Amino acid sequence: MVLQRVKQSSVEVEGKIVNEIGEGMVLLVGVKTGDSEEQAKFLADKCANLRIFEDQEGKMNLSAVDVKAEILVVSQFTLYADTQKGRRPSFTGALEPREAERLYQKFVDFLKGYSLTVKAGVFGAKMLVKIFNSGPVTLILEN
Repeated sequence: MVLQRVKQSSVEVEGKIVNEIGEGMVLLVGVKTGDSEEQAKFLADKCANLRIFEDQEGKMNLSAVDVKAEILVVSQFTLYADTQKGRRPSFTGALEPREAERLYQKFVDFLKGYSLTVKAGVFGAKMLVKIFNSGPVTLILEN
């Protein structure tokens, strides 16, 4: 998963904005073979409580829960592209779409359990994602 702290972000599908947020974070979520609900729950907790927002002194000391950040979750199976051989990425490490969508939705549901505003892109769609990265702060989270 890739986490970016943002000032604002939106997702468009077929030229229409399907979701947008203000200050918070964008989570680019890939689901790979072998991932589980337990991992989804762990990562949701990590995202909700990771201290990446600045306090009054400018230190990254506050979590999404602390600042009531908005979260935009975007499915991105290309995170698990294997580019070791040849010139075309292989996506054999990505989980098959039906199960990946189920785990993706579980992850979104776990995040909503923290009483945060959580919005999502459209699983499997071709999306235009506008991200106004703040900081910039970009982190890779794995479990």
